[in-house]
Amino acid sequence: MAEFDAVVVGGGPNGLAAAIVLARAGLSVVVLEANETIGGGARTEALTLPGFRHDICSAIHPMAMLSPLFRSLPLAEHGLKWIEPPFALAHPLDDGTAAILERSVEATAARLGADAAAYQGLLEPLTRRSAALFSEILGPIHLLPRHPFVLARFGVSAIRSALAVAERFRSDSVRALWGGCAAHSFVPLDRAGTASFGLALALAGHAVGWPIPQGGSDAIVRALAGYLRSLGGEIRTNYRVTAMGDVPPSRAVLFDVTPRQLVQIAGDQLPPRYVRRLSRFRYGPGVFKIDWALDGPIPWRAPDCARAGTVHVGGTIEEIARHESEVWRGRTTDRPFTLVAQQSAFDPSRAPVGKHTGWAYCHVPHGSTADMTDAIERQVERFAPGFRDRILQRHTMNTAQFEAYDANVIGGDIGGGANTLLQFLARPVLAIDPYATPNRRIFLCSSSTPPGGGVHGMCGYWGARSALRRVFGMVKS
Repeated sequence: MAEFDAVVVGGGPNGLAAAIVLARAGLSVVVLEANETIGGGARTEALTLPGFRHDICSAIHPMAMLSPLFRSLPLAEHGLKWIEPPFALAHPLDDGTAAILERSVEATAARLGADAAAYQGLLEPLTRRSAALFSEILGPIHLLPRHPFVLARFGVSAIRSALAVAERFRSDSVRALWGGCAAHSFVPLDRAGTASFGLALALAGHAVGWPIPQGGSDAIVRALAGYLRSLGGEIRTNYRVTAMGDVPPSRAVLFDVTPRQLVQIAGDQLPPRYVRRLSRFRYGPGVFKIDWALDGPIPWRAPDCARAGTVHVGGTIEEIARHESEVWRGRTTDRPFTLVAQQSAFDPSRAPVGKHTGWAYCHVPHGSTADMTDAIERQVERFAPGFRDRILQRHTMNTAQFEAYDANVIGGDIGGGANTLLQFLARPVLAIDPYATPNRRIFLCSSSTPPGGGVHGMCGYWGARSALRRVFGMVKS
């Protein structure tokens, strides 16, 4: 007899999302989390000094706001509150100016001079249909999309490389703004498909901003967990699954893990050919992360940077592209593209009165244990003179420490797998239903499945729907 209808292994946002979809269908479900706390890449802790709350991995959440699943859930009733900084993104340059991404396409374009028309022409038509577009791209590829025309319009530019699309812009500032968004792909900017990241993140900024959850990223997880429990779902922490024998009796098991871990846990219950396909799954570059306790706000030379929740520190698009290409080849640089978040500037609950937090990471080669502290801090100091004088304490994490903290972060890869164009289309393997395995009881619902990395829960949503259809006969194809 099954103890539960379904078991979800892994208590990150995707695992919790999958459990919620199953529980809403009236099924009994339990989430098993190996660590003391749930959350995966969306946890918040006091890493430096008392009173400073730091987001350990994810910090800025446009995709959570855009997620069709999260938008359908009563997360506000379970304590989730969003804060939208005045500007989504700033990108400072060496001349003391900064490119700014505002919520309005028109307001953003008004700052761009000769590039205004090109920017509006690229983004405004898609922004008007952003809800339809994100409902398509936050999921698996469908042979018959519901919004084919808006998807086609997106695809014409998205399939290209970020550097190719950047040729439509003349100024260094606009090209840098675009390049920083595209660099979230973790892939060299001359590769096909990298423009899709630039488009998706810029569009997200215009559609919902780049918001932060009040109190920390763990507020998202606490809200998901609270809603799951209200549906009768159960969560068990300190419950490590190393083999299928560790899983309570159930009709379906959904894994919020990467392919390598699925093979380790359930490989003996999957066909050898499928195991070989999973074993070919490629992981991407890693990250080196710093959290700072600061004696004041980051002293940006460009004043507008102080009004942005996220600041991309990397200079010109050529400089960003150079770093990303070197990382892909297994090398670090002394001028890394660095992503900075300053949550305490807009959320006073993150630090003691008069103090601030700083959050930053750069891309490094997969599995690299290089210490990038000095390189990152020199990059921030380059655009915020006097920054280092405000550091009270720092906490760093290299790729090995990230993987020890969260087993899904293989080699420091926070995105669940390399975002190459081929793998993005076949994630984790080429299949009509990428969430199902040849074992009718076992499913994958992690960021190693479509639509990939980010705190949006949609991998869990689609994985749960696959289980509901194949095991329980409760949803149509």
